[in-house]
This record gives sequence, C-alpha cells and structure tokens, in this order.
Amino acid sequence: MYIAGYANGPRPEVLLQGKSIFKTYFKAKSDFVKDPISETGLEGLWKRLLEETNLVIIWNPYGGVMSKISESAIPFPLRKVLFKIQYVTAWLAEDENEAKHIDWIRKLYNYMAPYVTKSPRYAYVNYRDLDLGINKKRNTSINEASAWGTRYFKDNFYRLIKIKTKVDPHNFFRHEQSIPPLMLQARNS
Repeated sequence: MYIAGYANGPRPEVLLQGKSIFKTYFKAKSDFVKDPISETGLEGLWKRLLEETNLVIIWNPYGGVMSKISESAIPFPLRKVLFKIQYVTAWLAEDENEAKHIDWIRKLYNYMAPYVTKSPRYAYVNYRDLDLGINKKRNTSINEASAWGTRYFKDNFYRLIKIKTKVDPHNFFRHEQSIPPLMLQARNS
C-alpha cells in the first residue's frame, strides 16, 4: 500500500482497480554484495542518500539455506551473496526535475561499484534496469543480449536461450531485455 502511494486507511482491494492515484515515475537499479561494505563506504552511501528527496533503498539478506541451492537448479542463480540492494528514486509526472533524479541514481550506482559484485556486476532481473542494455530490434543477437542476460542469470542465461528457442522460436513474447531464441540468430547470420 505504501509503495502504491496510499496512506493508512484504504483497504488493499483498492489495488485491484489497477489505477494509481498518482502519476508517479521511478528509476530503479540493483546490486548484489558478497563482502561486507566498509564503514567508509557506508558513510559515503549515507551522504549520497541525503541528497535525494524521494528514495527507497531495500536490502534483502541472502546466503544461509539459499546458498546451498545449486546455481543451475533454477534460472535464478544469485544465492551465494550476503545481500541484494535495490535503489529507487521516484517523482511525480509534473516534477520538472526528472533528469536530476535519474542522474542521482546513476551517480549512486557508480559510487557503489567498489562495494558490490564485479566482472560482471550482477543485477536482479525483477528490477529491470534498461541502463544495462536493451533489445534495439526484434532480432537482437545473443552477444548483445548477454550484456544484461549474464548479469541477471549468470551462465543460466545460455540455458534459457535454448529453452526460449524451443518455446518461442519466433520471439513473439519479448520485451526490452527478453532472452533471444537461437533460430533468429541463425537466420540473421
């Protein structure tokens, strides 16, 4: 209810109406952390968080029993980490500072680079981040799609390509960061 912009009072069924009371826009990014962030790193993060007016930062713990599940057991492989971070900034449609909010979150993301996973820097697929790359055309190559695919799915990305090829060889079900089928690659070569 909070994320949808409702104060205390309305019943959750109001969400079933499918219409937001606000025309809110947002930009989100995510990271995974394997090693504890230093005190200096956290102080720098805090300083940057105080620069933005409407933000959410969510830290989800990982590890424990989750880390015992094989990375290849299901498509989501990122379990052997300490936690996941989601950064969100939001603004109303009439806010003339959209560029300021987007610039802020990108700077925050750049600041966090030394404290998060590297080579590649992993991201959470359900917080889709189009800054990582997008399908520019219906037939995006596997090489292009791997820019975000391996960040979301690690090596499972290539297994998912094989499944996509069997289930949707003509790439009917697609979005800005969908997994491309192999058959389209062969036809375009």
